[in-house]
Amino acid sequence: MPNAALVSLATSVPPHVFLQKDVLAAAWDVFRTRFPEFERFSSIFSNTGIIKRHAVKPFDWYLEPRGWPERTAAFLAGAEALFADAAGKALADAHLTGADIDTIVTVSSTGIATPSLEARVAGRMGFRSDVMRVPVFGLGCAGGSSGLSIAARLAQARPGTNVLLVAIELCSLALRHDELTKANIVAVSLFGDGAAAVVLRAGDGGATQIENAGEYLWPDTLGIMGWSVDPQGFGVIFRRTIPNFVLAHLNPAMVQILTAMQLTLADVDRFICHPGGAKVINALETALALDQGTLDCERQVIADYGNMSSPTILFVLQQALAKGLPARSLLTALGPGFSASCVALRHVA
Repeated sequence: MPNAALVSLATSVPPHVFLQKDVLAAAWDVFRTRFPEFERFSSIFSNTGIIKRHAVKPFDWYLEPRGWPERTAAFLAGAEALFADAAGKALADAHLTGADIDTIVTVSSTGIATPSLEARVAGRMGFRSDVMRVPVFGLGCAGGSSGLSIAARLAQARPGTNVLLVAIELCSLALRHDELTKANIVAVSLFGDGAAAVVLRAGDGGATQIENAGEYLWPDTLGIMGWSVDPQGFGVIFRRTIPNFVLAHLNPAMVQILTAMQLTLADVDRFICHPGGAKVINALETALALDQGTLDCERQVIADYGNMSSPTILFVLQQALAKGLPARSLLTALGPGFSASCVALRHVA
């Protein structure tokens, strides 16, 4: 059975640009009088490696408390626009139209849309009435890698068909004024909005092929990362320090995933990682026995866009593709579960 191959990859961000220094100044105004520990946590903003981020709403919108109805309305409008933009670019790059797409995998964990996003944009995108729709929720930051794995398997199952993957997250809409916690401050310091779209097809011998994929779910780790839900909306859960977890547990998990692929760490020419933040990138380099500074595209993406959750790793892949991929690359992303998702890419010159 032929491997699925990347036909095109495109990214999109909303128009509002927030400088990290301006977000920190606004956070001081919002939290300092109600949260005495904010001063101690404020150094997080300068430790993320982020210079700027993009958001779906203007800056002032986030300075007022928001509830579910406002957040959901903002999610639907913003996500539909980003979906159409990212998918439209990917289709154009692949010399396809919406009518050529046979399967759509939509990954998002930062809002609720029923009907799902691909149905909401079907008319403007020109998707056929018989298109297969696969909406995926709950994978968080691992969703870009896991979504690519799912889309690749669907393409491989029906060679010659066109599969569109869209990963889209509006993390900024989870900003909370009422949660006076370190986890919320971390979220405010990290998250941005963005989308990425990939077209895949099997059977055409494309240059960049999805060679294999694997997952690792750590037991008893549900509380490490996720959402809580209350009348105000989603609230972020960070109950353990991710860099410390990466240093302690990632390497053996990666070895197990690669062993199932009949590979070793030494067989990987380049790692393409989800950059959760500067400290996470440093921890990834240590855990994967890489020289500090190796994950250069990851640092550039986190600086320019922040952590956009699921699409972030596809932004990194886009930069890595532009620089030129070696023979074998491994995408890795960590997400709620707590889990690791990996996709092995084989580049054929």
